Amino acid sequence: MKRRLNRTFTASLIVMALLFGQQDEISKSRQNAITKAVELVSPTVVGINVIEVREYRDPFANFFGNDPFFRQFFGNRNYRQEVKGLGSGFIISPDGYVLTNDHVAGNAKEITVTLTNGKKYQADIIGTDDVSDVCLIKITPEKGETFPFVKLGNSDNVIIGEWTIAFGNPFGLFDNIDKPIVTVGVVSAKGMNLNVDGNRSYRGLIQTDAVINSGNSGGPLLNADGEVIGINTLIYTGGVSQAYIGYGFAIPINRVKPIVDELQRKGKVERNFWTGMEIRPVDAQIARYFSLKQAQGVIVSDIKKNSPADRAGVQVADIIVEINGERIVDESRLISVMQDSRAGDLWKMKIYRDKKIVAVEMKLEKQI
Repeated sequence: MKRRLNRTFTASLIVMALLFGQQDEISKSRQNAITKAVELVSPTVVGINVIEVREYRDPFANFFGNDPFFRQFFGNRNYRQEVKGLGSGFIISPDGYVLTNDHVAGNAKEITVTLTNGKKYQADIIGTDDVSDVCLIKITPEKGETFPFVKLGNSDNVIIGEWTIAFGNPFGLFDNIDKPIVTVGVVSAKGMNLNVDGNRSYRGLIQTDAVINSGNSGGPLLNADGEVIGINTLIYTGGVSQAYIGYGFAIPINRVKPIVDELQRKGKVERNFWTGMEIRPVDAQIARYFSLKQAQGVIVSDIKKNSPADRAGVQVADIIVEINGERIVDESRLISVMQDSRAGDLWKMKIYRDKKIVAVEMKLEKQI
């Protein structure tokens, strides 16, 4: 009887060991590339709270318009007000450089950065660029302190359909738990060009269906290797609301890298160049005259002597249809390309001339 009990007990131990082993295998199987990337990168993501000073016009001033009689009593009636805002960012160096969007922190009077360990730091703006919507800020480490930082990847190698991980501070939820909110999706498209918003130029964006909402701006978009491939910047709302309804957009990190370098060195991005050519959009009348199938591109209407365009061989009546691989469908697309260019850049252009496509290279020169 005792021997039988021993055998039963032993069998029970074996079954329990097998069950525990199986459970351990199940637990291990829950770990994948995404969970490992989240664990690796989370400490580098920060919540950003800002205070801006915005100027508003008194509604009574608008009511009275420009009537000089009332102006002597009410004046301009403009007033300033402090406004709070929030967003996300991520640490890119052990000494505390943080990347975010210009529209998050570029005009801030005061910036507070919260780390995942709960510590808060006041940040300084090193440089900001409203055209690219990139802002570089810095927090100062305590003596002997270093910060965890993320690895910047190669956005040129992004594959449509690969996993993406978005980190951030949507609706200020980071502040509740001192941890970034994580969403997962795939790369839906790349090379997306959106209409210029004010002075901003949104070109070559990565589109993802990872959920991005208000407050995610400035946070990192990662691949499954835990590398940053973009900065979460925009959401598509379809004009319905300010909430996510399907697609978000990130600035490719390869576009951001040279901007960060310039902001660190100069505190700003210099775009002081000239081409020496004047252009106008191709309308239906011009398209008919040149036997074009569509009214697309921009036509050169004038060229300054000894200008970059003149030396490159550009001619009046040339129609520019492509610059550095990007189709120039209208004037706004050319302006967008110009906003993203610097003195010294080389424009490889495709030009429609004499009913054929001609390749022309033009080097942008600093305007004196």
